[in-house]
Amino acid sequence: MNLREAFAIAMSSLRVNGLRSALTTLGIIIGVAAVIVLVGLGDGIKAGFNTQFGALGNQINVSQITGTVPGGGEAKDLKDSDVTALRNTSVAPDIASVTPVVSGSEMVTANQQQFRAAIQGSTADYLTVVDRDVVIGAMFTAEQARSNARVVLLGPNAVATLFGGDAGAALGTTVRIGRSNFQVIGVLKSNGQSDDAAVMPLGAARAYLVGGNDTINSMIVKATSTDTVQPALAEIYQVMDDRHNIRDPASRDYNATALQSLLEQADQFLTYLTLFTVAVAAISLIVGGIGVANIMLVSVTERTREIGIRKAIGARRSAIMKQFLIESTMLSGIGGVIGIVIGIVIVVIGMIVIPKVAPTFGAPDVSLPAVAVAFVVSLLIGLIAGGYPANRAARLRPIEALRYQ
Repeated sequence: MNLREAFAIAMSSLRVNGLRSALTTLGIIIGVAAVIVLVGLGDGIKAGFNTQFGALGNQINVSQITGTVPGGGEAKDLKDSDVTALRNTSVAPDIASVTPVVSGSEMVTANQQQFRAAIQGSTADYLTVVDRDVVIGAMFTAEQARSNARVVLLGPNAVATLFGGDAGAALGTTVRIGRSNFQVIGVLKSNGQSDDAAVMPLGAARAYLVGGNDTINSMIVKATSTDTVQPALAEIYQVMDDRHNIRDPASRDYNATALQSLLEQADQFLTYLTLFTVAVAAISLIVGGIGVANIMLVSVTERTREIGIRKAIGARRSAIMKQFLIESTMLSGIGGVIGIVIGIVIVVIGMIVIPKVAPTFGAPDVSLPAVAVAFVVSLLIGLIAGGYPANRAARLRPIEALRYQ
């Protein structure tokens, strides 16, 4: 029996038992589709994460330690002079910019409603540095920052409480923050992390809300590129240690954290999470393989007399084994193809729907390697699952097979 005849016999057997074959392939279909969908979703999440936070890869946050430093004593304040020192390119050539930030918490009042906002006082480049956009309005100018203008950009949570979520209604109105009036010149776009913020000029925040003549709470340092983050971090340590009289690194009274390392850890976590979910989905492939093996054993039992007749007229063991291996492989292969089609359809639907309902999530993408691996695994499952039944059929003795009722 040649290969073409074996395929024809296998197809005939699958058609005769169509419902049984369909139910048998269901586990393979679900497993393959689940693997493709989960890999696509995982790639989408990673793409969305990189899009949302990738621009922060060269950012280093410097903040003061609150309370007692590890080596004992009180932590020195971060000051404007620290910002000036880090901006000196002769001692810190790998630092592109340094943005000071003062922060606090104040009650914002408007329309007889109140909201406690997280005050962020900074320079005119603050939104650019933290990679944040506005829904309506604009960031305050450098001139407004120099003149300590009482202007503010509100986060979406504040707008939702004070203006019912209407950004247009908020723009241009006057709100009371603490004991001072500020004009709303913009509404921040949601980033899911600091939506309670109220962003204003550094001088205005100091003069009217948080106090302090030259002290700051933190600095946002940008390295010249993602490749120079570590040299920039070393320069921060060198400059700040010298200014704060730090002799032992373990006794530093400030923290300098490179977001690049945090982003790499988060990306690695997302990769492991994707692999874990794919492994869980692959369990259904194993279940499907068990189903294929079970049905092939049933098929061998049902066709015992047929096997005996074929062996009696000269069919060799290899021909019998080939027939059943082809049948099991075709069974799982067809399930794999159907699963691939279903998985791709679901991913394509996700590519259309997810950006509309969850823009920051990241649209899933069809992973060709995942498709190829899922299909190859489905074929391997067919070979493995059909191996024992095929061998059992090939080892049947013609006399015993012909006597089988």
